[in-house]
Amino acid sequence: MIDTTLEQRLTLLEGQMAQLLTQSPPQMPKKDWRTTVGMFTNDPVMKEIQEEGRKIREADREQAKHDLA
Repeated sequence: MIDTTLEQRLTLLEGQMAQLLTQSPPQMPKKDWRTTVGMFTNDPVMKEIQEEGRKIREADREQAKHDLA
């Protein structure tokens, strides 16, 4: 490499850069809401979260009934 001129080194570098630029980058999977469907199926923690949320909503409904009366 010591015997090569700056021009030769630049030409080599430009060729390598052109080669790199023609390579396509790896395609990332498209983020889509459908990839999340079912990811918590049969998950006991998620079932507990859903049950607690149901209890909160039920308590809110009861409170609203009493507030209207």
